[in-house]
Amino acid sequence: MDSTIIMFFSALVILLIAMFHVAYLTYAERKIIARMQQRLGPNRVGPRGLLQPIADVLKLIQKEDIIHPGVDRPIFAIAPLISLVCAASGLALIPLWDRFVLSNLNVGLLFILALSSLSAYGVILSGWASNSRYSFLGALRASAQVISYEIAMSLSLLSVVLMAGSFNLQDIVKAQLSTPYKIYLIPQIVAFFVFMVSALAETNRVPFDLPEAETELVAGYFTEYSGIRFAIFYLAEYFGMIVMSALAVTCFLGGYAGPFEVPGLPFIWFLIKVYAFLFFYIWVRATLPRYRYDQLMGLGWKVLIPLSLLNLFVTAFIKLLV
Repeated sequence: MDSTIIMFFSALVILLIAMFHVAYLTYAERKIIARMQQRLGPNRVGPRGLLQPIADVLKLIQKEDIIHPGVDRPIFAIAPLISLVCAASGLALIPLWDRFVLSNLNVGLLFILALSSLSAYGVILSGWASNSRYSFLGALRASAQVISYEIAMSLSLLSVVLMAGSFNLQDIVKAQLSTPYKIYLIPQIVAFFVFMVSALAETNRVPFDLPEAETELVAGYFTEYSGIRFAIFYLAEYFGMIVMSALAVTCFLGGYAGPFEVPGLPFIWFLIKVYAFLFFYIWVRATLPRYRYDQLMGLGWKVLIPLSLLNLFVTAFIKLLV
């Protein structure tokens, strides 16, 4: 009973910390992109605009929840929650520091990939239930995009699994620490490249934000959403960014390990690495234009999947020889 209570409060604390990061990730994104475009960004609400995320949350909560008559109400209501719950649940499997992970599953990596696939169902169902052409087209794009890039991402991570000999994320981190470089980034640079491109597509981020392309589909799959339901989709996207960044850190950058230990803050190196990946997400959004849909699919099927397969075969061959 005591272990259950401890687990519950640990999960609650991690969720609150993640929610804080999600809120201020939106602020950081607007500020960083503004600086890259020689603008000021949010600077009115609070000192240097630091209270802007809180103002945004309050605004969205107070907005009217508009549901037009043609929607499939039960599915329309539950779709945002599916995306949010599946995106946030991945944090339970990430080892934040040595011997601390909420759910230390032997197939943790597979479970995270399954959750990311299920998260796409929220997008697909929202587009179908909205009874809107724009939403439906966004959902169709999302389904094809997820199928394409999920394959490339899974194949890239299989190379890491071959090297570590386990699907357990804690074991993958420890296996990296026993190598000469202490990370898998150097021997698995090709898998890392495929993973990062696929992660952008999995989270519907620029330059792969085709499911919500504003210039073509208004807002894509969440065109008909407003108020708190819109905010939930927004949260799911940023939770997805954090989980994918944490997964990249765990599988390629040695997880929570650093050049030296910081007393009292065992997860400081983990956070620093995750922040670096989140900055990469923002940097890409400020730099690259949106792909055409045929370019998106061509990159996935003609480049990333063959590249990840080749890398997997090479890794297996070397592993067999060694």
